Amino acid sequence: MKKILTVITFSALLLGGCSAETMPVPNISPDTTTAAEEHEVIVTKAYTPLNYDYQQGEWIPYFDYENYLQGKTEDEFRQAIRKRFTNAKENGINTVYLHIHPSGDAYYHSQLYPKGTFWDGEYDPLEIMLDEAHKLGLSAHGWLNPLRLQYTDEFENIPDSYITKQWFNTPESPNIGEVSGRMYLKPDSPEVITLITDTVAEIIENYDVDGIHIDDYFYPTVSPDFDSREFASSGENDLAKWRTDNISRLVQAIYRTVKSADERLIFGISPQGNINSDYNSQYADVKRWLAESGFCDYMIPQLYYGFEHETLPFQAALEQWESLPKAEDVRLIIGLGAYKLGKNDAWAGASAETEWIDDPDIISKQINAVKKSTASGYALFY
Repeated sequence: MKKILTVITFSALLLGGCSAETMPVPNISPDTTTAAEEHEVIVTKAYTPLNYDYQQGEWIPYFDYENYLQGKTEDEFRQAIRKRFTNAKENGINTVYLHIHPSGDAYYHSQLYPKGTFWDGEYDPLEIMLDEAHKLGLSAHGWLNPLRLQYTDEFENIPDSYITKQWFNTPESPNIGEVSGRMYLKPDSPEVITLITDTVAEIIENYDVDGIHIDDYFYPTVSPDFDSREFASSGENDLAKWRTDNISRLVQAIYRTVKSADERLIFGISPQGNINSDYNSQYADVKRWLAESGFCDYMIPQLYYGFEHETLPFQAALEQWESLPKAEDVRLIIGLGAYKLGKNDAWAGASAETEWIDDPDIISKQINAVKKSTASGYALFY
């Protein structure tokens, strides 16, 4: 695997009215040592990361690339993404999360993964997105889904030179598993952790990203069948705890890789908004990641609920996340579900199904609620 060669620059610089983040690297015990420590640091990166104390973010999901990127010339893509970023800027956005590694693929030049489905040109979409974002003073974070891979039938078109294809071709591989026709990496595997940290290192080495971002695709299933052999050989007796520890090691490895490249780069996580679901269905120890240094710089729980949601209304969810203990160097940012505007919300309960239709100002009201809270910003998913 390719190793990152970058020197850590410690000076904090001001750029365009924003403050560069300077987060200390915590001491981590030897038993959590990962492949991130193997990355030598010997070449200086001149780029100064651009990050804001109060994030006002917007996710740019990969499925939007079908319209922006697929079948488009370089100039057409540049114009389309410039328009998207300009609209975001005009709506108060200062940070964009660019979906560049969604499903075992890459929307950037990679030696580790094949090109993304919607990228059929020779130009580099990530280079263009970073250029256009930075021209507008937008912070741009590379958004990854570390564990999610392609569907099983899609692997037929992946060259055997890629490590994920080699694992796919290995019967009962300890590194890869299938759930509902899609393949996923297994986070207990040291080889998987190495691949993921090399993924992060490759991006940081070759592109002027301002941070790395992951969302809520952790364990894909609660079924014990997914990793029964690995659990049996682990010597542990609590599957939930074992899986939770595996995810925390993965998150910590990503954090260490980011910080080993440049302390000013930041790493963020966007888990589900329902804290119980984070633990019960995805084995994501969000309370620990918020309360302890060394896992992330910011967390964006996806509070995609209306104020009238019968199970978890927005205001209650906001206050629940606010009440969690937070390390001094970890920020809480609130994810808002703008994609629900004008749509029926079947999961909200009978009395709240039409709230997103009946109240076109719901997102504005939620932004105001966030601004009155102790959170350090908000992010919109359209």
